[in-house]
Amino acid sequence: MKVPLQITVLNVPHSATLESRVLKMAEKLEKFHARIVSCRVGIEELRRHRSRGRLFHVRVDLRIPGKELVSNHRHNKDPYLALRDAFLSLRRQLEDVARVARGKVKRRTRPERAARRARP
Repeated sequence: MKVPLQITVLNVPHSATLESRVLKMAEKLEKFHARIVSCRVGIEELRRHRSRGRLFHVRVDLRIPGKELVSNHRHNKDPYLALRDAFLSLRRQLEDVARVARGKVKRRTRPERAARRARP
């Protein structure tokens, strides 16, 4: 990945597989937008309770020229699922930005009803 990637892990034991999964998912994002400036990933375990289980929170901040995209997801059993959901959400956001840049988004015109009301 050409983009500087910063991974922060809090209250979770450091895992090489978790880090490699983040690298793999971040590399996939380059297919959707070639000019990614930076990517920050934060993985945190919010609670660890005997009866309620564990709660993982993943936040991904991605910067492209002119925008900053953010995705937050929580999952109560697995940090990998929260990571997957956060990156899928970010991928959809990147696809939307690319669609707007290409001009593939329909421009909204005034609805006919509102146009009739606007006339005296």
